[in-house]
Amino acid sequence: MSEKTITRAQLTEAVYQEVGLSRNESADLLESVLDMIADTLAQDETVKISSFGSFSVRQKGQRIGRNPKTGEEVPILPRKVLVFRPSQVLKARINENN
Repeated sequence: MSEKTITRAQLTEAVYQEVGLSRNESADLLESVLDMIADTLAQDETVKISSFGSFSVRQKGQRIGRNPKTGEEVPILPRKVLVFRPSQVLKARINENN
């Protein structure tokens, strides 16, 4: 399995090809969508994209970790993490070739 990363430029090009907007308009549209998703998540709200999945922010509490080199216990501070849950449609699409 080869690893492939999709860039903003590739997404912009795909919008340009599929929708027919200019390249600049496609880039603005993509940036607008990504900004809206990021702003919503920054407000601790969930973003649901039908047939794709949902993004949410989860609060993780403080816990004790261990330095792998020294074995010394180190406190890991509380933090927020981004969680993605794929939809059943996306899961089925990913697994259709297996």
